[in-house]
Amino acid sequence: MSLSVVVPVHNEAENIEPLLNEITAALTDFTEYEIIYIDDGSTDNTLNVLKKARQTIPNLRVFHHEKSCGQSAAVFTGIKAAKFPVIATLDGDGQNNPADICHLYSNLQTQREANSKLAMIAGWRNQRHDTQWRLISSKIANGIRSTLLGDATPDTGCGLKVFLRDAALELPFFDHYHRFLPALMLRGGYQVISLAISHRARERGVSKYGTLDRLWVGISDILGVMWLKTRMKRTEVKEIER
Repeated sequence: MSLSVVVPVHNEAENIEPLLNEITAALTDFTEYEIIYIDDGSTDNTLNVLKKARQTIPNLRVFHHEKSCGQSAAVFTGIKAAKFPVIATLDGDGQNNPADICHLYSNLQTQREANSKLAMIAGWRNQRHDTQWRLISSKIANGIRSTLLGDATPDTGCGLKVFLRDAALELPFFDHYHRFLPALMLRGGYQVISLAISHRARERGVSKYGTLDRLWVGISDILGVMWLKTRMKRTEVKEIER
């Protein structure tokens, strides 16, 4: 059992230590693992807290973006840096429960024995602890996206996902692509399933996203992914033996 856990953060200094403690506690059954934090140009004390944690947590690796490039860029940095073939991503705000990582990982490993095309288990926050406005807007956005893209994923915005690194590296990268990972996996010929996970209210720090900016960016991104789907050509490759 080996795993790379990728955590993108921006101005989350208060959440670093408690979340790291939860992650390490959740991974005690893994023979090999690494925790990759990507500081996306934070302007608070996030990087200093990570540097301090690095001194006491040998499995922790820290990467820093000199300026903020967005969550997708941070996730992509972590995927490229990962050493192990299976990756788990989760948000750095503490709303994802690291204990759910093992649940998704074991399902990926078990179900891949019967289905080699399965490349991702996506978390589904079916009981979210957010404001009523955010819950409504998210439900509408997920419905529109799922209808237009046909990804059959009820909660693509959930940060907690477990997937194959090699499959992820085949996907086209663009800003905000982390919200379309299930659709992009399907576009690449892989299969994705969603499993219910727990969700927690934010205890520290403030959200980095507003509802309206997500809406307008999301519309243009959906159109872009729809275009990408039309341009995909899958080939069946067979090596010729002597």
